[in-house]
Amino acid sequence: MVQNVARRSRAVPLGVIIAGLVLLCAGGPAAAEPGLWLAKGPSATIYLFGTIHVLKKGAAWESPAVAKALAASQELWLEIPDPGNAKEAQPLVQQLGFDPQHPLSSKLPPPLLAHLDAAAKAAGLQQGEKTLEPMRPWLASLALEDGLLVHAGYDPGSGVEPLLLQQAVAAGKPVRGFETMAQQMHFLADLAPAVEQQMLQNTLQDFDQGTREIDALVEAWMSGDDAAITRATVDEVRQPFPALYRTIFVERNEDWAAAIAQMLRGSGVKFVAVGAAHLAGPD
Repeated sequence: MVQNVARRSRAVPLGVIIAGLVLLCAGGPAAAEPGLWLAKGPSATIYLFGTIHVLKKGAAWESPAVAKALAASQELWLEIPDPGNAKEAQPLVQQLGFDPQHPLSSKLPPPLLAHLDAAAKAAGLQQGEKTLEPMRPWLASLALEDGLLVHAGYDPGSGVEPLLLQQAVAAGKPVRGFETMAQQMHFLADLAPAVEQQMLQNTLQDFDQGTREIDALVEAWMSGDDAAITRATVDEVRQPFPALYRTIFVERNEDWAAAIAQMLRGSGVKFVAVGAAHLAGPD
């Protein structure tokens, strides 16, 4: 059984069966706060919380329901167990994200290259595309997105996961991950070249909107607006870039659902926190 803890008045079409249990949505008063879901097995309780990976410094988002659920949980599950581990990330980025023998200017058509150059300069990269030149398209996409967010006042260290991780570690609770950092990087590094280019095109389309889209996403997340989260994340990729959508969303969601099904066959209380886009949309 699944309940939306924060917004029990809203019916959610969850055509999912996990561990033989049909997932249902209960009714009750609505509240404008990030969505929190409760999955129940015979002896297991799992809280499902959709996160946002970047916020402005000092943003207040933790609701009493989230704090209570985390306090009651015996384990914290994230996408990866230590998302801020730069020591682990740096060699992976060097290995999988850079390709100086085949620079971006040799991979991208001139219009896309010019678009990238203008966007990079607008994000505060004075050298524009030249700063990104040795990167593969997938890494250039992430670097451009990070540049825009930082330039707009968002703080990569102020996302939801760092606080949840800090609280779990302080309480002596195990922190586990559905994936490893290497797996996450390979999801992008193993994309076909054409799909990599689509990812960069998608980022540039978002970039042209300035911070309006991320501002709207944060607002939707803060108020628990699943429909708006779907429009701002899932729909942006699902229709124009189906191969990328399947890699980033569908296949990972299926793997995580299988892992959660196994958890529901066990016992105890667990808190699962993954990107809010994975808890929205048709898949």
